[in-house]
Amino acid sequence: MSEISDLVPDIPCEWASQDHLPCLWLSGWESQESSPCARCPRHAYCINGTSCRCNPGFMSLSGKTIFKNPSEVCTDINECGPPHHLSCGNLAACHSVEGSHYCECISGYELLPGGTMFQSEQENTCKDVEECKKNPGICKNRRICVNTHGSYVCRCQPGFEPEPRDPKSCKDVDECKSGRRPCHPSTHCLNKVGGFECRCRPGWKPAPESPEGPNTTVCEDLDECSSGRHQCDNSTICVNAQGSYRCTCRPGWTLKPGFQNNPTDTVCEEVTFPAWAPPPGIKSQSLSKFFEKFQNLSRKFTASEARGTIRTLIQDVDELLGAPGDLETLPRSEQRCVATHLLGGLEDVLRGLSRALPGGPLTLGSPAGTELSLEVQKKTDRNVTLRQNRTQMLLNWDAVSTPDGSGASVVGFISTPGVATLLGEAPLSPDAKKLMGLQGLQKVPAMLISEVVSAFTSSKDTQNLSSPVTFIFQNVSPWRAARPRQKVLCVFWERGQDDCGHWATRGCVTLTATDSGSTTCQCSHLSSFAVLLAHDHTQEEDSLLTIITYMGLGLSLLCLLLAALTFLLCKAIQNTSTSIHLQLSLCLFLAHLLFLTAIDRTEIRVLCAIIAGALHYLYLAAFTWMLLEGLNLFLTARNLMVVNYSSVNRAMKKFMFPVGYGVPAVIVGVSAASRPHLYGTTTRCWLYTRKGFQWTFFGPVVAICSINLAFFLMVLWIVRSKLSSLNSDVSTIQNTRMLTFKATAQLFILGCTWCLGLLQVGPAAKLLAYLFTIVNTLQGVFIFLVYCLLSQQVREQYRKWLPRIRRSKVESEKYTLSSRAVSDDPKPNTVRTPTVSEPLTD
Repeated sequence: MSEISDLVPDIPCEWASQDHLPCLWLSGWESQESSPCARCPRHAYCINGTSCRCNPGFMSLSGKTIFKNPSEVCTDINECGPPHHLSCGNLAACHSVEGSHYCECISGYELLPGGTMFQSEQENTCKDVEECKKNPGICKNRRICVNTHGSYVCRCQPGFEPEPRDPKSCKDVDECKSGRRPCHPSTHCLNKVGGFECRCRPGWKPAPESPEGPNTTVCEDLDECSSGRHQCDNSTICVNAQGSYRCTCRPGWTLKPGFQNNPTDTVCEEVTFPAWAPPPGIKSQSLSKFFEKFQNLSRKFTASEARGTIRTLIQDVDELLGAPGDLETLPRSEQRCVATHLLGGLEDVLRGLSRALPGGPLTLGSPAGTELSLEVQKKTDRNVTLRQNRTQMLLNWDAVSTPDGSGASVVGFISTPGVATLLGEAPLSPDAKKLMGLQGLQKVPAMLISEVVSAFTSSKDTQNLSSPVTFIFQNVSPWRAARPRQKVLCVFWERGQDDCGHWATRGCVTLTATDSGSTTCQCSHLSSFAVLLAHDHTQEEDSLLTIITYMGLGLSLLCLLLAALTFLLCKAIQNTSTSIHLQLSLCLFLAHLLFLTAIDRTEIRVLCAIIAGALHYLYLAAFTWMLLEGLNLFLTARNLMVVNYSSVNRAMKKFMFPVGYGVPAVIVGVSAASRPHLYGTTTRCWLYTRKGFQWTFFGPVVAICSINLAFFLMVLWIVRSKLSSLNSDVSTIQNTRMLTFKATAQLFILGCTWCLGLLQVGPAAKLLAYLFTIVNTLQGVFIFLVYCLLSQQVREQYRKWLPRIRRSKVESEKYTLSSRAVSDDPKPNTVRTPTVSEPLTD
């Protein structure tokens, strides 16, 4: 291209006049000769020697093309700016220079034939410069050059991304971790520098017609078991799984200690029958027969029949506890040792046998109430609920699963209602009593009000569970809301150093205890559990009631003795009614006397049982004679107007003694033969309340009281009818009124007031307790009052006896004085009988 000077045209120098004056170049051009010419400003030239004109690319300030004023100024014309706006075309820019202009392609563009400048739009051939081709290495650090219009950019190669700290550098993109999921779920993404591959996971293989590597790879499960690619031991079975396999123990086999349940080195061993020996030092035929059955079961055991073996074992335990036989006659301490041995041994045997069970639940029941709920499960995070008839257990599987996760875990829950016979009077640990504020239980045991349940797992280490276990009991004993000195306790059976045990509360909390008989417990360990109703009897004893009892029974004993002597010695009143009165007085006298002197004699168990049996018989006999009293009263009232009572007397004489003493003997005999161990508790020589044994006394008593009350009401109706029909015979009316009074007094003698014991509930319980004690302890007083003091014949007999008693007393005094006088006489051979007055005159 030509230089800028080439663009300025040659301007000839014209002479300004005919005198050939030299031409003055005011435009700055170099003058070659001086010619006569007008004086022109810079950037102008002469015309005809007299005028001036601005050079091309300039214009005068006045706007005149030809001017003569020497002070005129020529200025440069901006062709690129207004008002000219010379266009250079697309992709080019106009540049103004002094006296001229030129066009140039913008940055990133160049003229097609070469060069750098041009004059007009017609000469414009600008095109994009391809920097990436001219300089292939212009982008570095794993970047590639990308041409753009008028420029270029450096971008990261595929599989790379800009480095945050250095935008001019690139780093590898981990497509496998970026969340893009470039591979099919059946494959495994493998990252590479600048890319990735899709490979089949272990245990998978490429599907047919699917290459391995690209992002389109699809895999399918590889059956290692059928292909023989597994590494399971011969003691296990290969079980194929999606993408893997597992080695599980054969049926009747269990994991060998120290091995885990994994696909490579699982080793199992055959399940053996657990050992269980009888408790040492305990002599019991029932226990011996049970362990003989257990040994036979052990000899016939095969792992494949584990479920049937467990069913038979539960039935044998149920039979033992349902009919314990001579176990109930053992001392209480030995009974607790047997219970401890049975509960612990049963847990161990079931724990061992359950290792041979397949996965899933198992529920068994027996006629006497023994129930087993068991579940075998792999490790899971779900909660487990085992239900039985009266109890539920809720726990989280994590709390009982094996720590190393080896194999299936077992959780079992067994209810043994029959064991309550052996644990009914078991003590509460001293620490538990102190903690619960029940120091008064030193003497009186707590009452078992629920079934005894045992919980166990695959592991024996269950003392500190990661999460607590919840038990919900439905109480089996009669239930009322706990009184102020009663507490509902959630307890567990703690084995002692002597292989026996006691109830304890450590680690257990009572959450709720409702009036409906539901108790919710929560414990941090596993053992055998139950609910106790702890009653602090020592603190609750009412001293005033004790005083009333002893005073009332003491007074009754005196009155009963006087009444019995009266009935025996008073010949005038002896008849059938008197015989009934006498037998009732004797039975009550002996029963009250034994109650006062021996009810607390619990030191010797056999003696205490005998005392309890004697009290049972004497009080039943007393109530039976009360029944005969009621019957006799009814017959007497019914035949009030009959003069001859011989037929009634003969009938009463025939059956009153067999009934009065025979019926109680039959009841007590049957009770003692069937449940001899339930006579004599640890605190009183009376009847146990277990298995409803107390109803062998309460049942007949309630029946007799009800019958006597009916007799009493019928007697009142008969007497009322007789009074309304008699209006003339005054003596008969008076006798009838006396009979009415006596019939009213019979309400106490017939034992109807014992019904007050059933009404001792609610706010009036204490008042009724006082009334019950006063009325029933004074029953002997009522007998003496009605049948002796209010009887005219007896009073007349008393009047005859009193003078005799006085004469006998005087004669006794005479004899005493006479003997004294004889001993004072100095003459031994003189015999003389002094009178009463002689010693007085000396």
